[in-house]
Amino acid sequence: MNKYFIIALLPVFLVAGCSSRIDVVNDEMAKIRSEPPAPIKPAPAFEPVPQFEYAAQNLRSPFLPHSLYTELKIMAGKRVYPDFSRQPQPLESFALESITFKGSMRNANGQILGLIQTPDKQVEQVHVGSYMGLNQGRITKITPTQIDLIEIVSDGRDGYIERPRSLVLIGPAA
Repeated sequence: MNKYFIIALLPVFLVAGCSSRIDVVNDEMAKIRSEPPAPIKPAPAFEPVPQFEYAAQNLRSPFLPHSLYTELKIMAGKRVYPDFSRQPQPLESFALESITFKGSMRNANGQILGLIQTPDKQVEQVHVGSYMGLNQGRITKITPTQIDLIEIVSDGRDGYIERPRSLVLIGPAA
């Protein structure tokens, strides 16, 4: 036989082989379609959930920390507003978490002054009545080991509350 004749017949055999596979698939699909459908299981029966009447509206919210809840309850009737017209003091441009209480000293009048170090390593003197922090924190008390202040923060409901905060001296007292 001529080799060109064999090469010419090769595609014919290949196509014939493919058509037999397609016929097998079509026959199998026809057989599956002719079978009756399988039964569907009924949906499970669910028991009704018992009704629950919530009666803890006046109790503490479980989603607020106890200390914050106490603060909100104490301040509920008190209306507090930040004084945006007041000239900001230098330490009000730093978050309380970024400044450090470095020590205290007494001035010539015997008043205790606090020494605060800023993030840029500058040391500032503060006294009772000074402001620091981003929330208009007014210093209420200075001791050799602690500075107490009151911040004015949002209550989350279109108002403000006063929140006590403290800076504590870390390390030996100067």
